[in-house]
Amino acid sequence: MESTDSKPTRNASPAKSRRASEPSHKRAQPAAVTIRDVAERSGFSSATVSIVLNNAPLARYIPDTTKGKIQRAASQLGYRPNLFARSLRGRRSHTVGVMVFDMTDPYCTLVLRGIENTLYQSSFLPILTDVHNERSRFERYLEMLLDRRIEGLVVLANWLFVDINVLADLEKNNIPTATVGQELKNDKISSVMVDNAAGARAALEHLHSFGHRKIAFIRGPHQLSDTEPRWRGVRTLARERDLELDARLIVDLPESGDPFSSFEQGYKLTEELLHRRHPFTALMAFDDMTAFGAIRALGKAGIRVPEQCSVIGFDDVAPAAIYSPALTTVRQPMEVMGTAAATIVLDAINATLEKKPVHTIHRQIVPELIVRESTRSVK
Repeated sequence: MESTDSKPTRNASPAKSRRASEPSHKRAQPAAVTIRDVAERSGFSSATVSIVLNNAPLARYIPDTTKGKIQRAASQLGYRPNLFARSLRGRRSHTVGVMVFDMTDPYCTLVLRGIENTLYQSSFLPILTDVHNERSRFERYLEMLLDRRIEGLVVLANWLFVDINVLADLEKNNIPTATVGQELKNDKISSVMVDNAAGARAALEHLHSFGHRKIAFIRGPHQLSDTEPRWRGVRTLARERDLELDARLIVDLPESGDPFSSFEQGYKLTEELLHRRHPFTALMAFDDMTAFGAIRALGKAGIRVPEQCSVIGFDDVAPAAIYSPALTTVRQPMEVMGTAAATIVLDAINATLEKKPVHTIHRQIVPELIVRESTRSVK
């Protein structure tokens, strides 16, 4: 009998030969750690491991010592749950859609930061879309977000939003939704807004306290929802202080989908006010970008701010503090507003999961007057 050592060696299969000759970086990566691997390491059944690692309802009947051993084994092996597969099984995506009408709008930056931080802390992934102030893009993105089974939606509303009816699809799909900067007359969609009337009142009170009586106003576009309450706050304070609002010193921003157009319009409208030759010692702008344009026009006309004319804005966008002169303005707590909107949506998602009533919430947040260098007392 021949020894086994004398048997001819079998040729390796072509597949094995190819694998042996391949560079190491092209070889198959190690397989992901599975629940079965954790079961073998911990000594418990795959069913028990699955219940513990997925925090299933039956987990409450499993002893803490068993849970501890399973979790330690999972940690040692580097087990990571397949969240996508879990979401398919549980009909959950752990995603929230975030729709912005123009990412270049300085107003959006801090609002988005508040939304993102809140979703991160709750292990939700934001899906961000910028609709470029286009109705067709808005509708298409909304359709895409719903197809991806978002669990909630936050909308940063601005110029275009008043023309768009988003209610039908959102209500039909029972998607918890909150808008920032726009309150819809609807009992299903929540909202977070700044108290525009209180903010405008504080701005005018500041100018009045500095002795200004001849005040020019650049109001917002008629279509924008912030315009009416801000002007209402101005009128209320004017009545209380017996302050005359001279129609010759009041102009309105035109409608526009471009957030930066207010700088150009602030410049042009301030030139128009100056050409009317009705003197004023202060100018109250609808927002900070308008105020920046007004300061530029005043400077071109040889009028120093604040020595000859005080200027006040609204929003407190990032450049306001570093503008020259630094802008006195009414600060919208934008990060707080983003946090509030995301929290409302997350609470509604949790209430739905727990089969509890979902309440529509409309929050108004009080703004803050920020006094800087662009305002001073009348000499």
